[in-house]
Amino acid sequence: MKTYFRLLSFAKPIEKFAIPYVIVTLLAVLFGTLNLTLLVPLFDTLLPSNAPSTLSSVSSASSAFDITGQFSDFVKHSIQVNGRAETLNYVCIIIVVSVLLSNFFKYFSQRFMEDLRVHTLLNLRKTVFNNVMNLHVGYFNNERKGDIISKVASDVQVVQFTVTNTLQVVFKEPLTLIFYIVVLLSISVKLTLFSLLVIPISAFIISKIVKRIKQQAKEAHESFAKMIGFLDESLSGIKIIKAFNSTTRVKEKFQQENEFYSNLNRKMIRRQQLGSPVSEFLGVVMVSLIVWYGGNLIISNQPGALTTSQFIAYIAFFSQVMRPAKALTDSFSGIHSGIAAGERVLDLIDTKPLLVNAPEAKDLDYFNDQIKFQNVSFNYGDKQILNSINFEVKKGSTIALVGPSGGGKSTLMDLIPRFHDPKSGSITIDGQDFKNLTVESIRSKMGIVNQESFLFNDTIFNNIAFAKPDATMEEVIAAAKIANAHEFILNTENGYQSFVGDRGNRLSGGQRQRICIARAVLANPPIMLLDEATSALDTESEKLVQDALNNLMKNRTSIVIAHRLSTIQHADKIVVLDRGQVVESGSHTELLGHNGLYKRLIDMQAFSD
Repeated sequence: MKTYFRLLSFAKPIEKFAIPYVIVTLLAVLFGTLNLTLLVPLFDTLLPSNAPSTLSSVSSASSAFDITGQFSDFVKHSIQVNGRAETLNYVCIIIVVSVLLSNFFKYFSQRFMEDLRVHTLLNLRKTVFNNVMNLHVGYFNNERKGDIISKVASDVQVVQFTVTNTLQVVFKEPLTLIFYIVVLLSISVKLTLFSLLVIPISAFIISKIVKRIKQQAKEAHESFAKMIGFLDESLSGIKIIKAFNSTTRVKEKFQQENEFYSNLNRKMIRRQQLGSPVSEFLGVVMVSLIVWYGGNLIISNQPGALTTSQFIAYIAFFSQVMRPAKALTDSFSGIHSGIAAGERVLDLIDTKPLLVNAPEAKDLDYFNDQIKFQNVSFNYGDKQILNSINFEVKKGSTIALVGPSGGGKSTLMDLIPRFHDPKSGSITIDGQDFKNLTVESIRSKMGIVNQESFLFNDTIFNNIAFAKPDATMEEVIAAAKIANAHEFILNTENGYQSFVGDRGNRLSGGQRQRICIARAVLANPPIMLLDEATSALDTESEKLVQDALNNLMKNRTSIVIAHRLSTIQHADKIVVLDRGQVVESGSHTELLGHNGLYKRLIDMQAFSD
């Protein structure tokens, strides 16, 4: 229940929807009960009976609620004054008005509940997505993207429907049961007490049937998340799949998970659906017992026995009692799936970002001097990635990071915009420790161009203007010219308003990279971080992109991860990393003179070229 009430908190302000819902639901149930209560006077009108009135025989406890008796008295008086035909007209008109009002309030009851459902979904999905966006970059290296997508899309949908549907059932159906039972007691106390035995029996049997639904629901949600993740991977790697003739194998792998998910769903739904026929069967058995017991009361003609019209109305009422009772048992089985999905969603909401601003963190207003690494170490779990890194980046200088793959270059680069914090040591900018500055202000001073040129499925203009949403067309064009992108953009179908496709797949690698560079140019940051921005390009594209990068780095502080060592020969300082440590540093000429790792890398690359 703790999980349920926490999920319900996302419906706040719940009173905005709950108060009108309670009022109209109360009126809907009242008039819905009145519809059935009018059956007794209707049958009294149609079925002439010489039997004496039995209203006085009802116990004093129920006489205060003797609604059917009051209507019967009204009908008998009307028959004596107006005759049977005119009384029948009155009764039919009252029934029509009562049904109209009942459905009128029922409509608004459903409308308010739907508003609450949409409001809950809105808040829940917003909270989940906002928390995902706040998580540190390292979180996404350890989690399957499909699982996150499943929680944000599918699980949230299950949660909001189950929570609000259960809320509706828990209020409306017990209220309906109470109204019905009051009327049943007003007709016959003995018969009602006898008939109510079915409810605890039915609840006990249903609880046994749905006992394992929660565990099965949790497994089904996790299996669905795996399918979404596999689908995302397959779509992203469709060229690789086809290139290696692996389409059949990928289909079979997907089908295995699909069958596992379908079988789980089948078992779970079978258990859920078993509750409905069981409760219905128990209801029929009980109605049969009531017919037997009530029929004997009428046949015995005991004092205070039921009249025929009262007995027919009682049977009609009791058949309706099974509907809210059945809805309650169905809700009891359905909530398990919602709680299982809710636990997965809350687990994502409760995941705290490892990187948060310190309580007294200040904004970085300027960059005037240097960035300094002091004994910086970093590790993923137990694996040491960086070990005691020390170097400085002076304002206006270009620093190149080189070394073998796996040496820690990209990890070191990720520390600069605070995607991660070092496990030990410190990084300072103008003498201020990164941990004492806000993450947002640090990143506002930096522009990033990665090896993977990521573009959003939007127009070229919006992709360039992503760093500055209020940029004018003139500013975007100026940035594109610096990035050597203006000419090819004009040659696209709709120029700057052309859509780039999913992840920019309508453009070549070089074109995508130049748009990314234009995006960084438009941001106009004092510090540029370039992570192997030309490594995946052909020779012609590489030259265009390198020219764009040279334009970008003018009058800026630049930290570059170099793939082709020939491109960083003019860097102010080259830092050589190997196995997480700085093994050499200096200018190109100095490092060649050391005859160390840098010289070997240069020779190897010259030989391969």
